[in-house]
Formats: sequence, C-alpha cells, structure tokens
Amino acid sequence: MRDKIILLVEDNPDDEALTLHAFKRSNVASEVVVAHDGAEALDYLFGSGVFSGPDRRTAPQVILLDLKLPKIDGLEVLRRLRADERTALLPVVILTSSDQEGDIVESFRLGANSYVRKPVDFNQFAEAISQLGRYWLGLNERPPEGRFESS
Repeated sequence: MRDKIILLVEDNPDDEALTLHAFKRSNVASEVVVAHDGAEALDYLFGSGVFSGPDRRTAPQVILLDLKLPKIDGLEVLRRLRADERTALLPVVILTSSDQEGDIVESFRLGANSYVRKPVDFNQFAEAISQLGRYWLGLNERPPEGRFESS
C-alpha cells in the first residue's frame, strides 16, 4: 500500500489536518496529495496550471472528494472527471459533512463510487479514514491504466 497515492480534495484546514492525522495514525498510506479547491484538484489530475509539465505522475488510487469547495464544487469536479476518458475510471469517494439527499443522489448519478459522511467524533472519523484506506488501497482492484499523462 505504501506506493499508492490518495488525492484528498478538502478546503477546510481542520478537516485536512484530521484526515492526514487519521491516515498517519492508521499507517495506511505513504502519500496523500492535498488539493484545496476543485480547480486545484482538476489541475493535478489533468496536469495543468501549477501541475503542468512533461513529468508523468502516478494516478491516485482513490480520490477523497469534498462537495462544498471553493472555485469549482465537488459535484462539478466529479462531472468533469467522469467526462474525460483519462480519469473516468478513477475511484471517487465523496467525503463530506453533507447529509442532503440531493447531494447523495447527484453524487451517485454522476458516478461516485462511494458516499461517506464525515463523523463528528474524532475517533469515529479516524476509524472511517482507516477503513477507507484499507479498502481502497488494499482490497480494491482498479482498472490497469495505472498512469496518466498531462495533456
């Protein structure tokens, strides 16, 4: 699991710190890349903006995507990922505090692989992150595309 990347798309510094601490505590992942808004996430995934250049990056094993993001919201990020063949099959877990039925339905309609509400209690949150990491990095098999190039 150590060579697999998680892309965390989270604008709340407290939730980011809690998530990173929970991953470290559970010893699940060696690298978590953080995007602080939807635009930054898309730049990372498509090799544009500050992430442009000739280098090749390993595609994330899973994307943990918040819904309420600045610049481009999580649902629009998901819509764009699913519309592009380079990212259409990347696993996306919505990790949000929203319990709005409309958000849940729209997330799955747009192709989310899972929808997880962030527990308020830190211990429950840490356990949820640990389980997400074990499943998506250890058990889940992805399509064999493995790498992507910036366009």
